[in-house]
Amino acid sequence: MIGPPRDVRDPGIFHRLSLVAFLAWVGLGSDGLSSSCYGPEEAFLALGHHQYLAVFLALLTALTVFIISASYTQTIDLFPTGGGGYLVATKLLGPYPGLISGAALVVDYVLTISISIASGADAIFSFLPVTWLHYKFWFCLLILVLLIGMNLRGVKESVLSLLPIFLAFVVMHAWLVGYALVSRSMELPEITSDAMAQVHSGVSSIGAFALAIIFFRAYSMGAGTYTGIEAVSNGLPILREPRTATGKRTMLYMAVSLALLAGGILLGYLLFHVEPVHGQTLNAVLFQNVAGSWTLFGLPIGTPIITFTLITEGALLFVAAQTGFVDGPRVLATMAGDRWLPRRFTNLSGRLVMQDGVLAMGLAAGLILIGTEARVGILVVLYSINVFVTFTLSQLGMSTHWWQERKNERRWIHKLAINGVGCLFTALILGLMLVLKFDEGGWVTMLMTGGLVAVCYTVRRHYQSVTEAIQQLEADILPQIYAAKESHVETFDPKAPTAVLLVGGFNGLGLATLVTLERLFGGQFKNVVFVSVGEVDSGLLKGPDEVRALEQQVADDLNEYCRLAADMGFHPELRISIGPDVVEELKHLCLAVAKEFPQAVFFAGKLIFTDELEGFISRFLHNHTALEMQTWLQLHGLSLVILPVRVSKAQAQNGRGAIAGASPLGQSAA
Repeated sequence: MIGPPRDVRDPGIFHRLSLVAFLAWVGLGSDGLSSSCYGPEEAFLALGHHQYLAVFLALLTALTVFIISASYTQTIDLFPTGGGGYLVATKLLGPYPGLISGAALVVDYVLTISISIASGADAIFSFLPVTWLHYKFWFCLLILVLLIGMNLRGVKESVLSLLPIFLAFVVMHAWLVGYALVSRSMELPEITSDAMAQVHSGVSSIGAFALAIIFFRAYSMGAGTYTGIEAVSNGLPILREPRTATGKRTMLYMAVSLALLAGGILLGYLLFHVEPVHGQTLNAVLFQNVAGSWTLFGLPIGTPIITFTLITEGALLFVAAQTGFVDGPRVLATMAGDRWLPRRFTNLSGRLVMQDGVLAMGLAAGLILIGTEARVGILVVLYSINVFVTFTLSQLGMSTHWWQERKNERRWIHKLAINGVGCLFTALILGLMLVLKFDEGGWVTMLMTGGLVAVCYTVRRHYQSVTEAIQQLEADILPQIYAAKESHVETFDPKAPTAVLLVGGFNGLGLATLVTLERLFGGQFKNVVFVSVGEVDSGLLKGPDEVRALEQQVADDLNEYCRLAADMGFHPELRISIGPDVVEELKHLCLAVAKEFPQAVFFAGKLIFTDELEGFISRFLHNHTALEMQTWLQLHGLSLVILPVRVSKAQAQNGRGAIAGASPLGQSAA
């Protein structure tokens, strides 16, 4: 159902996976465009009886879109391989600001999926009978499952399948919103003049401060309109080369379309005196006021046009959830590469998709939909706070960079001004949302983000402890190996007893396995075959050159093992492969080795964590390749011996690994 696996060695695969600017506008820009279905509505409703402020709100909305877009265009220049908020904050401000930015972005992408699906369902049910509303929640869950399935198949294919929906939305909304503005364009000067007069009246009656609070609260409630802008810089790795030019073109498409549509809808509400109607969105009411009476040759065509437009609106909101599925797993993978999250988030499926990231985003979005009963009114309060945390940290990092580079960058003042204004705007919106949304439920978003930050910190601390322990193992073992060199090397005989070691790179674990093998079974094995698989993860899926470099790196690591094994008196051989699924590649290699060496016995090292807490955490943070391979080889009549290598945080801190004492490890392995 999902599709056959792809060959990572095929040079054309990278071209077929990437997106041109137009498709990137569909896949990444749909989040911004779709927010016009709920962002302007929430902002307009927040104005209450002061709807005349919509004139200024529309102008400020369009201005904010262009300011943030211009700021992120410079981010694309500085980070041509991908400049999402996490990477920018990490590189320019440090790891901990980067952690906060990344955690905020992950939560926001989950909320993007949730609110897009819920709002899309609202649009669809706006033209259905009111009695059907109780099915909306189950409809949302169904759409979520379908999107998960599409994204497990592949990013480009999911974008291509949604392209007709995107085009239909753009055409219908440009037509209806454009007609609304043109047909009432003669009223705009009068409405603007009236708005100015009512502002003076409002200042006299309730005061300038109270009026400003009303205006900026509405501005903050519509902040979801800007959340899709960051997606382009974060999604650069999936864009067609040259990525910088493609990213800038995509950003331009998004900024122009979003500013015109969001600002136009706000003005449309005001021009057509839109009021809330139960069971309908404000967009549905606006389109009814605009086109409800249209006829063609005496036949009413308004209702079919409105219905089709609302269908495209709802469908595009489902497309907008795609942004969360495109960029969310990528942020998870990048953070996992820095060891803030479990390493498995960098893994790719046979379809070259970050499967675990897609499933994690989908599951989290499902839990939020269930917790909020898919109600947009609740979700919009939770939404958009986090993305402005990322916006602000990213723009602060860029501003800091231009100031530090002022002696080397000729146009530093111009660039600092752009990012500085962007930082000021995003920080202002963030502050407003924290103050105005906190008591209404914004604290829930902050609690989720803080919880994720705590989890990330714990994960990284564990990985750092393990890395230190393995490095100490290597430091302890290498002198032992060099001290025990043998001059005699076995002649090659494939029918002789052969030890096959499954290793993952040249490190302390592999060395400990080799030393333990020689210590426990000295003289029994004549040959040693080192087997390793280079894992093609999200960080390496960039082009054929990176894949070839990975293959060479794996070969270099195994050659190091071979030299040490030869010094120990073994005849060494190596067998390598690369692929996104390490276990599957190992299975193929092991069967081939078993045929070549009839008396082969397989060995693998396994880290054993002696600290109780570390041992509990390790179950979730480390793969269990050795156990999985042992079961599979036994089913095929082959034997795999797991040699435990005990490590602990205390040993690493004391500069001593478990292998340092021969007796403990020997007894454990026996």
